[in-house]
Amino acid sequence: MKGKKIILGITGSIAAYKAAYLVRAFIKKGAEVQVVMTPAGKEFITPVTLSALTGKPVISEFFTANDGTWHSHVDLGLWADVMVIAPATASTIGKMANGIADNMLITTYLSAKAPVFVAPAMDLDMFAHPSTRHNLDLLRSYGNYIIEPGVGELASHLEGKGRMEEPDKIVAFIEDFFASRQELAKKKIVITAGPTYEKIDPVRFIGNYSSGKMGFALAEECAMRGADVVLIAGPVSLKTNYPSIRRIDVESAQEMYEAALREFPESDAAVMCAAVADYAPDHYSDVKIKRSGDDMVLQLRPNPDIAAALGKIKRPDQVLAGFALETDNEEENALLKLRRKNLDFIVLNSLQDSGAGFRCDTNKVTILTARGVRTSFDVKPKREVAADIVSVLSGNMKSTEE
Repeated sequence: MKGKKIILGITGSIAAYKAAYLVRAFIKKGAEVQVVMTPAGKEFITPVTLSALTGKPVISEFFTANDGTWHSHVDLGLWADVMVIAPATASTIGKMANGIADNMLITTYLSAKAPVFVAPAMDLDMFAHPSTRHNLDLLRSYGNYIIEPGVGELASHLEGKGRMEEPDKIVAFIEDFFASRQELAKKKIVITAGPTYEKIDPVRFIGNYSSGKMGFALAEECAMRGADVVLIAGPVSLKTNYPSIRRIDVESAQEMYEAALREFPESDAAVMCAAVADYAPDHYSDVKIKRSGDDMVLQLRPNPDIAAALGKIKRPDQVLAGFALETDNEEENALLKLRRKNLDFIVLNSLQDSGAGFRCDTNKVTILTARGVRTSFDVKPKREVAADIVSVLSGNMKSTEE
């Protein structure tokens, strides 16, 4: 953590007193800390205390009243290596989730280019309320990290979940994050994501329900761990802001095939996460096909098998992973696919599992390796699933180097 620049956001919670310990712990690790407080936060801990610990004036307003100095939230967002909001009240979480930029902390959050960590602190009923859960899910979907609160006695003297996590654990969480960022440094990883569209005519296509969320989460996780990522994306509306992710947009399976074959030979690993259409119309009509009274027969031809093609040219020092979405005989079919395509491991998800598959923010996977290792995971947000998958990928990449 030495030399890292950390924005610490403090909001109006009794847990704000823990922020002093958090600041001190970050600084002892060698980090530089800039505190940004909400006006309500100043009711619980004084800016003088925090300024004495950080050696920097605390920022709370857009400008300093006595001399008119402007505090640029944009500059702050560019300065930081990470932003930590601890404690984060239900009100601040709601504003973050919905872009209500009515104070310096929220505008800084909206301008932040660095990863953002949120440590909620509130009473158990507030934390359990559907609106709070929804807002936290939104923050996760934006790519933020939620440091789950602990269970214990709360300010209301009730017992339950809502206590801000202890400062030492938050510091350990951030430390692990920084450590993991270099795990895949100088590695090139190719990832395919989303569906493919196979055109029938100018207005119709064969496709599927893939949103691309899993593939994009994988790309961002690899980038976060230091990799240079080539993201070959089918037609999706998702965006990613990581500078180390180079995106190639494609539409058809053929276009994805050509891009993957072009990028894979110079890569260290590839993860085939896209839901590629197995078949495409044998004939494309340049004009919209009109309705007629007769049945319409659509002749299909097989698309190229991207994973199998990469498996044929894979070198011993490369790692290749695939996905299998199954509805029956799940593990048997996944293992056949793994062997047939020369994969190092395959990620199995089943449409039989609630919270898994297309158009979900969560997933439930089982990872099967060519070495016979089977690891199952519970339902998790796709960002957390991506972290599990990339850990397996990283382990396989280290094995090829030994």
